[in-house]
Amino acid sequence: MGQELECRMRYRDRTVPGKAHLETDYLLFRGDPRLKVLFRDLTAVRAIDGVLKLEFPGGPAELELGTAAEKWAQKILHPPSRADKLGVKPQMAVRLWGEFEDAFLEELRLRDARVVEGRTKAGLIFFEARKATDLVKIAKLASGIVPDGGIWVIYPKGRKEIREIEVIEAGRAAGLKDVKVAGFSATHTALKFVIPMTKR
Repeated sequence: MGQELECRMRYRDRTVPGKAHLETDYLLFRGDPRLKVLFRDLTAVRAIDGVLKLEFPGGPAELELGTAAEKWAQKILHPPSRADKLGVKPQMAVRLWGEFEDAFLEELRLRDARVVEGRTKAGLIFFEARKATDLVKIAKLASGIVPDGGIWVIYPKGRKEIREIEVIEAGRAAGLKDVKVAGFSATHTALKFVIPMTKR
């Protein structure tokens, strides 16, 4: 989500100023004290009169967000799915390059995406890269997306066999622009490339 707001937090009998950041699976308050609350640890979320009330082990905490309190509560209670984060739309043509878990394939099916093969152009290509040498395939894959489509490179987190900078450099070498990073799973990161506007 990546939203942030300056606000005040009420926590442990103190009210302190700071900045609240709403991410896809946690809320972070930067101030004194600093507080990070994972969505999975929340036991209750409510928005009342412009105040976001969070209950969790070690809490509660209240954030004075004004008109944004209700919106943030809804986003916490109903976070985007992986398909949402990756931009998969109903009837979109997608191509898979590599091995993907059954759970992801089921998500594509539930989103009513069309998994294509052959020469059919795709709106999104999901490319599983296990090591840096796999990245040479990006240039060839780029010819298989529609002009406003994208390639998601899925690669392991924190592995010396493939680093984020190597993924970025390979995409740029293929004439693409890196535009977004998303968590694909507990073990993998997804980095999206698109064709620059000047080349579409």
